[in-house]
Amino acid sequence: MILITGGAGFIGSNAVARLAERGERIIVCDWLGRGDKWRNIAKAEVEDVVPPEEIAGYLEELEHPLTAVIHLGAISATTEEDGDALMANNFRLSKFYWNLCAARRIPLIYASSAATYGDGALGFRDDASIDALARLQPLNGYGWSKHLFDRWVARQLRSEAPKPPQWAGLKFFNVYGPNEYHKGAQASVAAHLFRQLQAGEPATLFQSHHPDYADGGQLRDFVWVGDCVDVMMWLLDNPEVNGLFNLGTGAARSFADLARAVFAALEKPENIRYVPTPEAIRDKYQYFTEADMTRLRSAGYSKDFTTLEAGVESYVRDFLATPDAYR
Repeated sequence: MILITGGAGFIGSNAVARLAERGERIIVCDWLGRGDKWRNIAKAEVEDVVPPEEIAGYLEELEHPLTAVIHLGAISATTEEDGDALMANNFRLSKFYWNLCAARRIPLIYASSAATYGDGALGFRDDASIDALARLQPLNGYGWSKHLFDRWVARQLRSEAPKPPQWAGLKFFNVYGPNEYHKGAQASVAAHLFRQLQAGEPATLFQSHHPDYADGGQLRDFVWVGDCVDVMMWLLDNPEVNGLFNLGTGAARSFADLARAVFAALEKPENIRYVPTPEAIRDKYQYFTEADMTRLRSAGYSKDFTTLEAGVESYVRDFLATPDAYR
């Protein structure tokens, strides 16, 4: 019995689908709301869907023992301004699941974020030491709330307080793929570009306001959601692996490359329009992110990551351009 928080969300629902294919029994902790978010998990067999405010009592009465927790639930909007909500949902809930897994002696896999690296001036090395984490300066409340928990974990480990028998934090980079449709403006650029091109519009990208980068030349580590799920399944299958790990591809690509991949998947001619980066985010805009994947590789993960072109082609042809775009 595996609990997945945020299991009806983007990455979570893809993990639910894979676990269901593996024959696992799954409890989803999430809010479904009034929209179509339920469709993210409609194809999977799940034991129950429990709202976060009820999960503590639910787990107290659970007849069958949990075997693992995958904690992906969070306020994930980088534009969130409610610091109290970020603390409650992103920090305190994470502490709750850490302590739960420590007490029940079950593995915990949790979502951190590449947003913890801030502007990237200190690089993107997933060093989980207290001193290294203290040097990072996230640029927004979301990144800070994730970073706060990473730092709390580091202190727990140093103090030799009770900890889960396996723990792994994953610093997700720019994830794209099916089941992100409920995210609206926070959905991946790939999803937005697809909608623009299907509507007959040009692909719209931000201009560069940095002398070292051409328009559309801003670089990100775009990672296919299926690769993220592969890593989580590998961690569950290798309980001796512990640590804080980057989860990207290790190869930064430009937004122009991403747009070209969408054009190619739709067999449309390239037509890109560049617009000014909004002033509200211009001074905090990242021009380069690239995961250092050394630690995950050193831990034994050997599977190749999907190329941008292959991932976008699969996303467009197998999901976005079909009558049923859900995983």
